[in-house]
Amino acid sequence: MSGFIRRLCGMEKPTSYHSKARTPVYPNSDVERFKVPNKKVDWSVTYEYKPVEYTAPSVLKGPTWADPDFLDDLYENIKFNSLDGSVNRKSFTGNYEIVDNKPQNPEGRTGISGRGLLGKWGPNHAADPIVTRWKRDDENNTVTENKTKKKILQFVAIRRKDGDQDWAIPGGMVDAEETVSLTLKREFGEEALNTLEAPQEEKKKLESLLSDLFEKEGKLIYKGYMDDPRNTDNSWMETVAVNFHDESGESAGRLPLNAGDDAGSVRWMDIRKDLNLYANHISLLRQVASNHDASW
Repeated sequence: MSGFIRRLCGMEKPTSYHSKARTPVYPNSDVERFKVPNKKVDWSVTYEYKPVEYTAPSVLKGPTWADPDFLDDLYENIKFNSLDGSVNRKSFTGNYEIVDNKPQNPEGRTGISGRGLLGKWGPNHAADPIVTRWKRDDENNTVTENKTKKKILQFVAIRRKDGDQDWAIPGGMVDAEETVSLTLKREFGEEALNTLEAPQEEKKKLESLLSDLFEKEGKLIYKGYMDDPRNTDNSWMETVAVNFHDESGESAGRLPLNAGDDAGSVRWMDIRKDLNLYANHISLLRQVASNHDASW
């Protein structure tokens, strides 16, 4: 079994027993997953497995960001494990298996086949910008945690509109022919600053503030498979997470947070180990806190 700890980009990531990818009920639906015990997650383990077939109606409608519904005569036109035109079908985990003409989730069984809410067969690539600053009091002094005496780090968090409306790192899908660096900036602007609905003059000001923050070199936190509740046996989330830290509070600290796009609300949130966040975002924040020697 894959019961080991993978070290990637300095972050320890448990790769066995992906749990959020096996939530009993699939997000935004009444579809119940076929139960997969921990010991039966790995594909190499024999199991009388009968996953539920499910692709969300919104995906079956054929939006521009989604692959066609899987038909045998389309298979030869999809280039898995490679750059397929403008679509990146490579996985950070390495080459994934193709079984019955469909890509197989490299982390194991999820209880659902098909694409669920995801548009692409195989890896669906996202980018997660983690924007941080030090927590400060009214006199602009950094605040420390009582027990550890370490400074408290804050990050920009959004409350998702979908599923259980969990708090999360703002982020989203990498568009076709779009660089990850552009996605990081665009998604943060759309979800945390509502740049899509801002008046033109306001949009210019926001663009200037975003440039001040995102033109600095961010620190790569993680790139790889994400334990996401939207994952299925044939479609899964992978991400590149980058930390953009505002040491002085002069750039990120001035951002006028305003929820937009997929966000229900947005706020600065203290980074703590007891946060209940979407997917495995807490693992990303643990690495960020470690990098800054911050309270955890």
